[in-house]
This record gives sequence, C-alpha cells and structure tokens, in this order.
Amino acid sequence: MSLTDEQVKDFQLKANDIRISIIEMLAAAKSGHSAGPLGMADVFTYLYFHALKHDPKNPTWVERDRFILSNGHICPVYYATLAHSGYFPVEELLTLRKLGTRLQGHPHREWLPVVETSSGPLGCGLSQACGMALAERMDNGVTSKKKFYTFMGDGELQEGNIWEAVMLAGKYKLHNMVGVVDYNNIQIEGYLDDVMPLSPMKEKWESFNWHVIEVDGHDFRALDTAFEQAKTVFEKPTVILARTIPGKGVSFMEGNYKWHGNPPGITDVTGAPPKAEQVAIALADLNKIKETLQ
Repeated sequence: MSLTDEQVKDFQLKANDIRISIIEMLAAAKSGHSAGPLGMADVFTYLYFHALKHDPKNPTWVERDRFILSNGHICPVYYATLAHSGYFPVEELLTLRKLGTRLQGHPHREWLPVVETSSGPLGCGLSQACGMALAERMDNGVTSKKKFYTFMGDGELQEGNIWEAVMLAGKYKLHNMVGVVDYNNIQIEGYLDDVMPLSPMKEKWESFNWHVIEVDGHDFRALDTAFEQAKTVFEKPTVILARTIPGKGVSFMEGNYKWHGNPPGITDVTGAPPKAEQVAIALADLNKIKETLQ
C-alpha cells in the first residue's frame, strides 16, 4: 500500500528535525561532515521510521534487519536518526566527537550496541554485509525474511573492495541484500565526475547480476516504491541508486562539494556566509522549511 499524505508529511517533518540536529551537533563538535548527512536525511528517515524491522528498546533483537553504514563519515545523520527514533536521548547528540563519547567520528560497535559493525576505512561495509547475508542464508535458508541494508557513498565506489563484494553477492544471488548508494556526485576533492567518473553506474551494477533501482532520494513515495520493490526480488541482490542533493535544506551548502568534510561555523567557504553566521543561517533555513510543513 502506498504512503498516505499524512505519512509523507510526517516523514518530511522528521527528516527536517534530523537535519536540524545534524547542524546543532556539528556546530557543537566543531568538526565533522555536513553535506552527505544532510543529503541522506530523507533516506534514513524512510528506513528507520518505515522500512526497517528493528526495536529501539531491544537493539540486539535477533529478528531485526541489519543496517550497515559503509560510508561511516556520514554518521551524524545515522546518530541523529537513532536518537529521534528512540535509541538514546536526543541531547546526547551534542557529545558528537567529544572525548569519551559513544558518538565517535565513525560508528564504533563496542561503544554503541545498535551499531552492527564499526566503520572507518571506506569500501569495507558491503563485504561485511555480504558475510552477514550469506551466513543468514546458511543458517536459516533462502526463505529467511531478514534484510541486510548497506549504505554506501558514490565516491566510495572508487574502492576496489566494493566491487569484490559486488561480484560475490551477484554470484551467490544474495537476494536478502539491499545496497543503497548516496549518489550525490561529490567527494572531498571535488565533483565525482571530475575526480573519478563512475558512469555508467546502472549498467555496472547490472553486469554483476544486481537488480538496480534508480530513485529520487528526497521523494518519500519514490523511496517507498523502491524499497518495496527490493523486497520482491528473489533471484539476485538489489541496489538502490538514490540521487540526493548534498547539503539538502541549507541554502549555502546545497550542491557544493566543499561542504563534504566541513562543519558550519568553522571554515570560510567561497560563496558562503561568513563563518560566524553560518550556523544561525543554516538553522534559520531549516526552521523555515519546518514552518511550511506544519
């Protein structure tokens, strides 16, 4: 059944609140990544508030779906989504990257039990997910309904380890795997197409025996169609190529690769407001969006 208007509005509000938390936590940390987390807030919202089988009161519930964040540097959106869905207090988000915090600059499994696997070096998450998905099939057979969702960055696909995992998943027809690529065309050194183009993206994945779905990563109805379709594919793994706008919701960040690894309020970026004004303007942009949604 398709999403109702009320559900879509609720998701939009939740995603916007998550974006507000992202700005607040980055401002408090004075370090971290802005563009990717803001761009992926809608996809995280859809997954954790609708598609993912999980229980915030029981993070290690044996029947849960597994979520693996391969591009760990976008963890501000991961942490904010976890907090807003009830895994820990929203106030804890302001400890991001502080000494002794559970919210490290990359997710750390031993410090935060809901995290399935620690991440840091890019390119590793899909291989880890392949191992989990293959083990689940060996233990519980092909009829197991448990899903293994792996989020990756498009720049991360320049890592060879990713394609080794893509080959393995295609060979073993791991239909319980769903990859999601944040296809925002930026990385720390510039725009993807300038640094190391990956086109034709769809055809690459298809050649390794993956079912490919291309989607607007900010359209909740389109996301619903994509994730629901992924559940119906039984002869191969699925990857969702989610086109997103880096820095989504913040006027001076949208589409600018220079915000890949910079937080607001710390760095003077060409074309952006003075750093002393950036946090206030970013929050004002997001609060204005919130007013239009309410």
